[in-house]
Amino acid sequence: MHTASFDVTSPDDVDATVARIERETGAIDILVNNAGMQRRAPLEQFSHAQWEELMKTNVDSVFLVGQAVAKHMIPRRRGKIINVCSVQSELGRPSIATYTVSKGVVKMLTKGMAIDWGQHGIQVNGLGPGYFETELTEALVNDETFNNWLIGHTPSRRWGDVEDLAGAAVFLASRVSDFVNGHILYVDGGVTATL
Repeated sequence: MHTASFDVTSPDDVDATVARIERETGAIDILVNNAGMQRRAPLEQFSHAQWEELMKTNVDSVFLVGQAVAKHMIPRRRGKIINVCSVQSELGRPSIATYTVSKGVVKMLTKGMAIDWGQHGIQVNGLGPGYFETELTEALVNDETFNNWLIGHTPSRRWGDVEDLAGAAVFLASRVSDFVNGHILYVDGGVTATL
């Protein structure tokens, strides 16, 4: 296994690191853009600095890393890019308007990438997780009112387990999805179907 740490919000760092990986480790055939953050606050209290930090992390990183990797995929005429979206690419919730905006942009950037790069044999799709029980959602899981509301509005009647994402990610990364392009695959237990 090879690893490389770099700032996904820095154009220079992204370009240099992707070039080094391609040169020293080999071709990047599959890219999963998964950098992300969330800050909860009423929209009127959200500072411009918080807005910029969230957009750089959630949106700029997808553009920068996707573009840098695609420049290497295009001459090879193959590649898979999976951008991690969210059910919030479609749905709003109180106190996360900026996160919702960022994930809506990632959804549309995914479609734009697919349109521009599909002709070069590259498939770009989005993976849209719903509500998953992790340490980041622990407060929501422990909020009895929200927990009951969510389970009651999720056709699968449960929170997602991280393992629920594996099959969808493997599908989007594999040859069986070669004719799937510009699609957002929601793994949400049916939340987007019911809300």
